[in-house]
Amino acid sequence: MKVVLLSTYELGRQPFGLASPAAWLRKHGREVVCLDLSRQALEEVAIRAAGLVAFYVPMHTATRLAMELLEPVRELNPLAHICFFGLYAPLNEAYLRERGVETLLGGEFEQGLVQLAERLSRKGDGSAGDGAWQAEPVISLARQKFLAPDRRGLPALEKYAHVILPTGEHRVAGYTEASRGCKHLCRHCPIVPVYKGNFRVVEREVVLEDVRQQVAGGARHITFGDPDFFNGVGHAIAIVEALHREFPWLSYDVTIKIEHLRKHEKHLATLRETGCLFVTSAVESFDDEVLEKLEKGHTKADVLHVVRRFRELGLILQPTFVPFTPWTTFGSYLELLETVGENDLVENVAPIQLAIRLLIPAGSRLLELDEVRRRTGKFDRAALIYPWRNPEPGVDALCEEIQRIVADGEKRKQPRRAIFERIWKAAHEAAGVDVQTAAQPVLVSRAAIPYLNEPWYC
Repeated sequence: MKVVLLSTYELGRQPFGLASPAAWLRKHGREVVCLDLSRQALEEVAIRAAGLVAFYVPMHTATRLAMELLEPVRELNPLAHICFFGLYAPLNEAYLRERGVETLLGGEFEQGLVQLAERLSRKGDGSAGDGAWQAEPVISLARQKFLAPDRRGLPALEKYAHVILPTGEHRVAGYTEASRGCKHLCRHCPIVPVYKGNFRVVEREVVLEDVRQQVAGGARHITFGDPDFFNGVGHAIAIVEALHREFPWLSYDVTIKIEHLRKHEKHLATLRETGCLFVTSAVESFDDEVLEKLEKGHTKADVLHVVRRFRELGLILQPTFVPFTPWTTFGSYLELLETVGENDLVENVAPIQLAIRLLIPAGSRLLELDEVRRRTGKFDRAALIYPWRNPEPGVDALCEEIQRIVADGEKRKQPRRAIFERIWKAAHEAAGVDVQTAAQPVLVSRAAIPYLNEPWYC
């Protein structure tokens, strides 16, 4: 039986979420076609020949794009068995079932895809209807023995996001994962309803083999896509030390919680010494009350401590934020901008991070809070979120204005500093604060920092 694995969006990266299951399926004798629709056209011949078409949905944007492709795929092959796999498959189970998706696989999905392909092969085809009863677990937290991803058939790495250095040099960036899931329970995180505080490590040699094949394919930088690289800090440090011994010229970046950056501060020097170009960390807010509601495990003081420590060590921190929440006020947003400016973080923060609005997907722990339930409407099936409105008049309109400024600034290729100044002005005007008398943003001249040329958003 032929299998088509589809990815719609994975942050500008060559999709690990196709390459990993492709290795498993091919090992079990399946003919697999991987299509990354962010870089490739939908291959009609492949869809028509497939017994199983599986959409990878690791995030909100990818899921919405996949939903738009359901009908075109069904028109091309009404008999193909449709599967959604990845984090957002179980989160949206009820709606996806209504739309006719027959199999949903979340968590550790590779073995489930293998079992599904075997089940469909025994039946003789993957026709719609024979998957009404799903034998595979919707969420699996099994401890799998991983295989090195099989990236054959995917576009070359040079077609994806690059790292841009302060010198202007562009480095081809690869992507791998050393662990999945997360042992933390942040209220707003979509990983939590699926993994429920569990994480799974990918064997060290599998990770290194995946890096080797990407280096052979032209990678000069590797992004580790683990939700938190320090969930298993011993595992993580062993990997980057081994990586640096083998490829001392190779740079990399990781994502680590502020809480872990403080707890495991002794390992920060190792990151610097092994080629870590920057660390992304979900700061989310500088408002301690909001951080407590999100159960982030850190405070504003913790963030500023990490900022100082990174500067002392010569490491680069790239904070991410969710600045617009049901608790955002004009005052708290202005404080966010002031803190970014005063701590010389303007170049460290991608402008989109100052415009992001909180998403509340199905299954979110945010819905445990009475105040959130009171402010949310009925689940929006098309948007795959619970809509909400900010109680302070004008804050939602400010969010829309900031999003317009960021989109325009990016389109015009304005530097981060210029976009920040526009955001600063718009926010003060919206808050009714005279921009002329307001404290001006502290924009210390600082060298540009390395960054991926496709900014993160979910």
